[in-house]
Amino acid sequence: MDPTPSHNFPDLRARLAALLDMLETGLVERRQAVRLSLLGALAGEHTLLIGPPGTAKSELARRLHTAFANARYFERLLTRFSVPEELFGPLSIKALEEDRYERHTAGFLPDASIAFIDEVFKANSAILNALLTLLNEREFDNGAGRQHCPLISVVGATNDVPEDEVAEAFFDRFLLRLPVAPVSAGGFAQLLQTLHGANWTAPPAALRLDTTDLDALASRAGKVVLAVDVGAILAELRAHFAAEEIYVSDRRWVKAVWWLRIAAACEGRATVAVWDLLLLPCCTAPDAPRQAAVAEWLQARLGVREAFSPPRLTRVIEAFEAQLDAESKANELDYDASGRLRFSATELADEIGDAKGGAGALRMRYNRRRRYGACHIAARTGQIDALLARIAGYADELAAQRDDLAAYLDNSLWLDPVLGQRVDTNLAAVATALDSLRQRAEAAREGFTRLPRLPDNEDDGNVPDPIAEPLPHAP
Repeated sequence: MDPTPSHNFPDLRARLAALLDMLETGLVERRQAVRLSLLGALAGEHTLLIGPPGTAKSELARRLHTAFANARYFERLLTRFSVPEELFGPLSIKALEEDRYERHTAGFLPDASIAFIDEVFKANSAILNALLTLLNEREFDNGAGRQHCPLISVVGATNDVPEDEVAEAFFDRFLLRLPVAPVSAGGFAQLLQTLHGANWTAPPAALRLDTTDLDALASRAGKVVLAVDVGAILAELRAHFAAEEIYVSDRRWVKAVWWLRIAAACEGRATVAVWDLLLLPCCTAPDAPRQAAVAEWLQARLGVREAFSPPRLTRVIEAFEAQLDAESKANELDYDASGRLRFSATELADEIGDAKGGAGALRMRYNRRRRYGACHIAARTGQIDALLARIAGYADELAAQRDDLAAYLDNSLWLDPVLGQRVDTNLAAVATALDSLRQRAEAAREGFTRLPRLPDNEDDGNVPDPIAEPLPHAP
């Protein structure tokens, strides 16, 4: 084995950061594919790279195996003519002479730590069925017994995923589905500067991870807590998938949460952060378009509780504005001491003039604005004051969320910074919307204070029922 690296767990994050920098060197626009593949391997999961030929899929797998000390590597390109011997080794002649059906697996997939299988779905069903057990249980049926396999992770590659029962079961064995596209127009100039065949330096022994590191990481991940709010968002996401008819198996949910625990443990955190959920699209949705849709859902949802989402608060404030409008336009009838409706001479003359000039008969009309007592107005403004206090609390919570996101991004090994920036942009937009709603609430409050007033000696002390909000208060 290579010289033993440091197993001091707090140093693991620094080692991983240096390791990732080396693995990414010279690969254009493959940062996330490298990082998520390594994170998948640390969690004992497999990665499927989906994309056209010539997009560095095999290079990524070859580099991944250098992250692990003493890791045996296996690589094979499959075709529809591939036979089991290509993957699992040739039959043992000696065993056949003894009436045993066994293979020599040394140097083949059952003996590998990291493997790359290109065009994996082109294999026949017999090979895929044998791979199912090996990938999921790390065991290979060799003759009458089962052989334990030291497999850490398999990286598969394919141009597309066929739709049949065996392929679907095999597809589900890959927790990570990473679309790999050709380099963008923006990265093309950098790609042209890459020297074909240039030597790439593998990470030194001091950075590579051995079984002690992996065991320590798994032990730490087992103690990572899944917070209640994170579980609640996962439940919402599961319901969202159901509505969108995206099937995610129970097994995949369990594996995805373990993957998030590994991510947290790598960074020295004791809990899965809500921002870790931004890693989920590649292990929940099957292809690039649906992964993008999941990412958009998460970017809009994370950091914003339903209680202070702008659409909900907008409906609340609209209820106050509608009540103000109704009370501002309300009329009332004025009676004299004998109980008869009181009219002024001017109003009566106007009615008579209207009757003479028009075809209608004299109508009794009265347009006196309703007046409100101090108790009524105090009740209305008091309710808005409570709403303003809630909005201020929401704004403070939102600011704290943005600070927490910034700290998370500074420490994160795995999350694409672009996704984090999009979430922060969304939170900034919510903050702006909250401020606008605060201004509308303050304007409504001012409107209630300007309602026509009853003289103090005529205030009956009546307190109106509170304005009903369209949705209940958040906890």
